Amino acid sequence: MKLVTFDAGQVGYIDGETVVELDLPNTREFFGREGPVAETGRTFPLAQVHLRAPIVPKKFFHTSGNYREHEGEPRQVGWSHPMHKGIVFFQNVDAIVGPDEPVVHPEHLTSELDYELELAVVIGKPGKFFTPEQALDHIVGYAVFNDITARDIQRREMQSGAFSFCKAIDTFCPLGPWIVTADEIPDPHDLRMELRVNGETRQSSHTSRMIVSIPELVAYHSPQGYSAGDLITTGPVSGTVGHSPDSAGLYLKPGDKIEAEIEGLGVLRSPVISWQEAHGTAPRPTASGDCVGNARRPSGPAHG
Repeated sequence: MKLVTFDAGQVGYIDGETVVELDLPNTREFFGREGPVAETGRTFPLAQVHLRAPIVPKKFFHTSGNYREHEGEPRQVGWSHPMHKGIVFFQNVDAIVGPDEPVVHPEHLTSELDYELELAVVIGKPGKFFTPEQALDHIVGYAVFNDITARDIQRREMQSGAFSFCKAIDTFCPLGPWIVTADEIPDPHDLRMELRVNGETRQSSHTSRMIVSIPELVAYHSPQGYSAGDLITTGPVSGTVGHSPDSAGLYLKPGDKIEAEIEGLGVLRSPVISWQEAHGTAPRPTASGDCVGNARRPSGPAHG
């Protein structure tokens, strides 16, 4: 089943070229309820609805350094702290945007806007402190996630060994285009992954290259406690701008079109627009801009 959130926040599932509306206030309720979910009796042509982010979780866990080709990349570019699969952090759920919704380039904060293709895992059953074997009972679906990152800000943050702001700015969390339930994905460790910018392939990998498996990741995070509808990312793959020898010419800019694709899960499209286009005014200096301004003087590539 492909679950969607659409138009004014209605929840539904895709049946061919039709969206069947469900009697739910939000997608988290779909996973939190016991028993079947009723349909409203209304249907909509898929081509005529506006798809939104398929879910806004209560908690959004991030994993870093979990792909073999990525784990060694920070060492090659003099990363200030090691990047490894044990690094986890929370994402700002208010930064989530859906398919075809723009990523706004805050040029007063960053000049190094980057992308990170990731697989997102959807938790369907609350729980805590369980094993990888038990984790399978908690995994209900998957979605495409693009972890937009301001690399210049990240370098500054990583001087302390931690980062968050660089990935949590408004619109930096494209998610979608829908949630595919786990019964439609026989093996989530056997999916091709590709991210394109303006039709050019920038990232290409495969979920089989994870170091820590999805059940192990879900179990690892479980001491923090899960609610139905929480999300976990499985880490970025190689090919981000931060490790390109020609990084200055490859960072995202207004007018770029991003396509993040994972086999069986669909294509998440995100246009990049300027602050002026998004807000109708030129950006003004902010307190956060003062705090991170020095980060815009590059001291080496970044990635996470």
